[in-house]
Amino acid sequence: MKWEENVRKVVPYTPGEQPQDQNVIKLNTNENPYPPAPGVMDRIAELSPERMRLYPAFPEQTQLAWALAEYYQIDREQIFIGVGSDDVLSLAFMTFFQSKRPVLFPDITYSFYDVWADLYRIPYEKKALDEQFAIRPEEYRQPNGGVIFPNPNAPTGVLMELSQVEEIVAANRDVVVIVDEAYIDFGGTSCLPLIDTYDNLLVVQTFSKSRSMAGMRIGYAMGSPRLIKYLNDVKYAVNSYTMNYAALQLGLAAVEDVTYFKECCAKIVRTRERAQEQLHRLGFTFPKSYGNFIFASHKNMPAREIFERLKENGIYVRYWDKERIDDHLRITIGTDEQMEKLYRALEKICG
Repeated sequence: MKWEENVRKVVPYTPGEQPQDQNVIKLNTNENPYPPAPGVMDRIAELSPERMRLYPAFPEQTQLAWALAEYYQIDREQIFIGVGSDDVLSLAFMTFFQSKRPVLFPDITYSFYDVWADLYRIPYEKKALDEQFAIRPEEYRQPNGGVIFPNPNAPTGVLMELSQVEEIVAANRDVVVIVDEAYIDFGGTSCLPLIDTYDNLLVVQTFSKSRSMAGMRIGYAMGSPRLIKYLNDVKYAVNSYTMNYAALQLGLAAVEDVTYFKECCAKIVRTRERAQEQLHRLGFTFPKSYGNFIFASHKNMPAREIFERLKENGIYVRYWDKERIDDHLRITIGTDEQMEKLYRALEKICG
């Protein structure tokens, strides 16, 4: 078709399967296995039908913005709120990566990065992780158009020390460095304090993992007021009303319940530590994880075969047919009950 010559063609991001059968054990998309804070459900009953008739307030002017600023002890002008961290990161690519030089990110990492780069016609270069799947800070010292990496990294779960994160930021003062901290609440130390020293650092987090609200789509970025202003300028050039009223109210309730948040994260960490012991017993090897998942390879069986056999048993994990990681599975940490069923299935499959 002639008109197809003018169509922008990209290879889209492929998310984990979303099976419709509610009876399966879903350990493939890093969702939190526990419900949101009790106050979130209470707040649903308080939502105003009249407010739903109106356009929502701008996110940076809401109680959620004030609550996040208070929780992280930063100014409200240092907070940007978007429709999940994917929306925030996509806008950040569009806003900050406008150089003709390549943006740098790891070769094994969140696979949306190269999708956004291709979509927005941004040149990029992937930097290889070492043999232990760790990011090598020295690889990020070349001239570039920006830097982005997750910490902990995904899908590996490997955590960089704060000093190494700062090493990368300090070496790239003339570009924006984005640290994607989607999993930081499961055992890592956030680099957020560095935004007071480095005005080119943007820290992105999400409600999808540690706050059990993947379905509400709330993400946020923190950085210098100047960075946040530039993000807002682009957002309002695309869509002024990005966040819906219900998400803003329920997100506020989640932030307010600090005790539940910390208890839920601690519960997942405990289950993750036991899972690492059990998987090791079953013949798996993996880097130590600081996320709510484990990136595991079996010493005898191919990952694809284990993936298919688990699926036959109603257990979904994540598999990629990609170079360097095609013999690994990413296993989300579920409830203790779900994980026990996983171990029993693996004993039959790998035994």
